[in-house]
Amino acid sequence: MLPLKKYLSLIVFLFLLSCQSEMDEQGSNTQGTITSVSPLTSYLQRVAMVKTVQDNVIDGSSYCTIKLPYTVTVNNTQIAVNTTADYQKVADNINANTYDDDVVKINFPVTMVYYNYIEKNIPNEADFNSLIDYWNLYPDLLSKINGLNINYPITINIYNSANQIASSVSIISDQAFFNFIKNLSASQYISLKYPISIADYNNQTKSITSNLEFENAIKYAIDSCPENNIVSLDFTAAITNGSWGIPYYFDDSEKTSSYSGYSFVFKSDKSVVATKGAITETGQWDSTIQYGVRELQLTFSSELLGKLNSNWKLFEFNNSQIRLRNVSNTTDYLYFEKK
Repeated sequence: MLPLKKYLSLIVFLFLLSCQSEMDEQGSNTQGTITSVSPLTSYLQRVAMVKTVQDNVIDGSSYCTIKLPYTVTVNNTQIAVNTTADYQKVADNINANTYDDDVVKINFPVTMVYYNYIEKNIPNEADFNSLIDYWNLYPDLLSKINGLNINYPITINIYNSANQIASSVSIISDQAFFNFIKNLSASQYISLKYPISIADYNNQTKSITSNLEFENAIKYAIDSCPENNIVSLDFTAAITNGSWGIPYYFDDSEKTSSYSGYSFVFKSDKSVVATKGAITETGQWDSTIQYGVRELQLTFSSELLGKLNSNWKLFEFNNSQIRLRNVSNTTDYLYFEKK
């Protein structure tokens, strides 16, 4: 029998070897490990954000929420907001009469909780209005993904390539998951331990068994949960407005730097002009809906820009960001961001 010290060393070595094998496979199998810049990582962090839309009838912002409990006055009626169920009382009072002012007055002080779990005391209405004005400056900030709830705890394996230390952590809440992702370093690789149980906005439970399944479930939540579609946007109007850069491009491996400095202008005649310094190339673009999914087709003739030629599937968009993916043996990603 091995001495205890040697036995423990062997266990650690095998764990490290297992993690290292996953890292070596990352170039050909992106479904196992992810990093701080992987698309799934950012989607998961947005799933774990504070839910902020449920009290929009009171605070008018999807980027913060008022910490319970507090009271409001609506049409001369004081309402105690002690639980999330009390939001409906406020809505019912507003909808009770079509001829009153429907002014919701918050009884200060209150504590505001931002989408990233930061809390701030708001002593009066003036400070509250200033805060809401601040958030209104960022209408296209990618906010919480509603309609998908993770059933905790979940386990995450971690490998740090800088010091070759492997570990694992148990995550017990959205806040813990959000902060875990926020604190990931560039040298850390993580893998989620599946299966993971989730609940959709209809409270239906589903077992997730891979990164791709998780991403598809998030895509379904973005498209299907009404709380993610408060503002109706037109894709053609968005993409043909202004110029765009590429903040992220992944094709078997990350190749974003190849397109650094390029600006893309999508025109209503379905031409797209790519410019970098004195280099200009005109290609074509088109957008169709196939089986309920919007596609963006790009056609360029040069070797570099031609690598973008594909029928990209739209993951999500707003007026300043467009996120596309192409799922085959691996998943490729192309992001555009307004310049």
